[in-house]
Amino acid sequence: MMTNAAAKKPTNLKSRVARAAFAMGALAIGALGALPAQAQMPARFYWKSLSGGNAAALLVESMSGNTNPFNPALTVEPGANFDGTVAILAFAHSFTLFDRSATAAIIAPMGRVTGEFDVAGKIVSQSSNGFANPMLEFDMNLIGPKAQKSIPDAMRYEPGFSVDILADLAFPIGKYDATQSLNIGQNRWYGRLGLPIVWQIGSWVPGRRTTLEVLPVVWLFGDNNDYLGQKLSTDPLFQIDGHLTRDFTDSLWGAVDASYYNGAKSTINGVSTQPLDNFGVGLTLGYRLNDNLGMTFGYKTTVNDSAPDALRFDNFMFTLVYGWHPLVEGSKRLQGEK
Repeated sequence: MMTNAAAKKPTNLKSRVARAAFAMGALAIGALGALPAQAQMPARFYWKSLSGGNAAALLVESMSGNTNPFNPALTVEPGANFDGTVAILAFAHSFTLFDRSATAAIIAPMGRVTGEFDVAGKIVSQSSNGFANPMLEFDMNLIGPKAQKSIPDAMRYEPGFSVDILADLAFPIGKYDATQSLNIGQNRWYGRLGLPIVWQIGSWVPGRRTTLEVLPVVWLFGDNNDYLGQKLSTDPLFQIDGHLTRDFTDSLWGAVDASYYNGAKSTINGVSTQPLDNFGVGLTLGYRLNDNLGMTFGYKTTVNDSAPDALRFDNFMFTLVYGWHPLVEGSKRLQGEK
C-alpha cells in the first residue's frame, strides 16, 4: 500500500512543475506591449503561458540621445541632446483563439523628456511631461504548439519553432503642445505589424533553456497636421530585434540583444530628413523571484552613430512583472500553500 508521503509526492511534483511552467510563461507575457521603437522588446517576451493567465507590469527606462524617446519614428535631430524617463504600466491577458495561444494587452506610457537643440544658431531648451499615447496590442500564435488549456499542457509545453502575428495601435490622446516640437504625445495615429519568432535550441529543461528569438516589424504612421502649424508625414520604419537567450540557473537567465532600424524618413512641407540605417546592441539579465514575480535589467546602445545625422541613444531598462492564473492559484491553495 502506498504511504501518504509517497502518494503526496507525485501531486507535489506535478504542482511544482505546473507552477514553474506557468510562471515562466506568464512572466514572459510581460504586458510591456509596444515600447518606443528604440527600446526593443525584452527577450522571452513571446514565450507562451497557460490560457487564462494574467500579468501586470511596470517598466522604467532612462534614455539619452539625439531622438525623442517617446517618438516611435526615432526622428533624428542632428546636434540635439535629449534625456527622458519613461514609465509604462501594462496589463495582459492570455486566452485561446481557434485553438492557438493569444494575448491582448493595454499599455499606458508616461514620463518626462527634456531636450536642447540648435534653431538658427540659437540653443533652444524644451521639456514635456505627463501621459503619452496609450496602446493596445494583440498577439496570436500561427506556427508552433497549440494553446495550453490545462496544467498538463503547460507541463508538456516546448516552443520548438514558433511564429506569431502581432498588431499594435496607439491612440493620439497623449499630452501634446502644438507650439513646441518636443512632446510626449505624438498627435497622430501609429502602430506596428510584426511576426515574433521563437526557436528553441536544445532541451527544454529549466536551467538549460536556450532560444534564438527574432521580431521583424513595420511601424506605420499617420500624419500630424499640427506640427508647429505644419504637416508632418513619416514613411514606414522597418525594425528587426534579435535575442540569443540562455538559462544560467532555474531562476536566472541572460540574453545578447541586437536591433536594426531602416526607413522612417520624415517630411515637413516638402523638407525631408535622412532615413534611418542604424544598429543597436544590448544585454539583458532576467531573474524569477518566485512563482509569480520576475524582473529584468537591460542596457542598449547604438554602434554606428558617429555621423551627425546617425541615430544615437543609450537606454537603461528595468521591468517588474507579476503574473497569475486562477487555476494555478487554486491548485496552490488546495496544496495548503501560502
